[in-house]
Amino acid sequence: MKQLLHWILGKRARRGMNATRMVALSFGGMILLGAALLTLPAMSADGESAGILSGLFTATSATCVTGLALRDTLTQWSLGGQVVILCMIQLGGLGFMTACTLILSVFRQDIDLSQRMVLASGMGLRHIGGVVRMVRHALVGTAVIEGIGALLLSFFFVPQHGLLRGVWYGVFHSISAFCNAGFDLMGPAGGGSLITAADRPLVLLIHGTLIVTGGLGFFVWEDIYRNRRWKKLSVYTRLVLGTTAFLILSGGLYFLAAEWSNPMTLGPMPWWDKVANSLFQSVSLRTAGFASIPRGGMYEHSQVMSLLYMLVGGSSGSTAGGIKTVTALVLAAALWSGLRGRRDVTIFRRRVREEQISDAFTLTLTVLLAVFVCAMTLSVLEEVPFLSLLFEVVSAIGTVGVSTGITSSLSPVSCLILIGLMYMGRVGILSFSLAFIIRRGKTDKVRYPTCDLMIG
Repeated sequence: MKQLLHWILGKRARRGMNATRMVALSFGGMILLGAALLTLPAMSADGESAGILSGLFTATSATCVTGLALRDTLTQWSLGGQVVILCMIQLGGLGFMTACTLILSVFRQDIDLSQRMVLASGMGLRHIGGVVRMVRHALVGTAVIEGIGALLLSFFFVPQHGLLRGVWYGVFHSISAFCNAGFDLMGPAGGGSLITAADRPLVLLIHGTLIVTGGLGFFVWEDIYRNRRWKKLSVYTRLVLGTTAFLILSGGLYFLAAEWSNPMTLGPMPWWDKVANSLFQSVSLRTAGFASIPRGGMYEHSQVMSLLYMLVGGSSGSTAGGIKTVTALVLAAALWSGLRGRRDVTIFRRRVREEQISDAFTLTLTVLLAVFVCAMTLSVLEEVPFLSLLFEVVSAIGTVGVSTGITSSLSPVSCLILIGLMYMGRVGILSFSLAFIIRRGKTDKVRYPTCDLMIG
């Protein structure tokens, strides 16, 4: 076992396979293994195989912690199938390489340089310094937080489903929420997801806290753990915390005002449930995918705002997807500097490097291009309103998992497109490009003279 894990983490890297590609391939391997398991008849509640497409779609959605599903998790999958899905969610949220590090640590094996590079890439880090310590802290923190979440949620589920099933529901939902996966065992009754818990603010608060904690990122955890004072925190950590708080509050206020009188969503609720559900939508929409109100019943302008929040997502090196919070903030700062005619982009009295601004624009434009092309393709294949298709595409590439209810009615070709988007969104558009398209940068042998162009 030890030799196998060392080979997985390091041998390929030493032979020339870069760390980013190794991470991408590890996710692909997990998806294929999970798909093979989920197609077994024993994994379905009715004892019949769910089919290759359903198995592959569910495995991709679970490993990429998305939450989109062709079939309901409770009614389609047996206990064994649910366990497989939960294992893929946990491995996909933390990263397969992180799990390998845990096992090697148990065996007290040293992690060499090539393995540290793989770990850093898998966690979205630019440097390898202290990566092993960070991984160990992340694993311990994850176990503690998910354990507390499972215990608290069990108080809600046990009275409804009995001791064993209630505890299982608590564990499943805690891991799914922390990993920002959005899978649930609530069943299709009442609309699915957490709609039946819309009048239980405490349940929404527990899920929302788990989602936010998992979406902050392991680097932020480590920084808070080591420094613990706002002024001592890194600029990146302060940006993550500030941007996350702003997005939660601003999104909650928007959905509260926009959906206040909507009879399909917040309209029938008392004011305190309206506030709780609005804040929960703001949290869940950015990456988790749990729904306490019917997405298809939202006003169109609320669905458009939802698209923006799904594109932003969580923070780098976390269980969340999207272009990431700091990326969006860098773009906003670059726009503000451009409008003021200033060359430097500054945040917290710190100048952002030009290559990082370029990376932010490259990543965002790549995501938008993928969204546009895939949404247009689905509009040709499906007789569904374009906004619903766009919602599905952004949800997939942002690994959010929310839907207006059209997922199960899509054609096999459309499902395959969504599978590709979920994979790209989780591995990371920029990392995906670096791993499979862009080779290591080389200095141009010829530099051409500059030219003046008219912009605008």
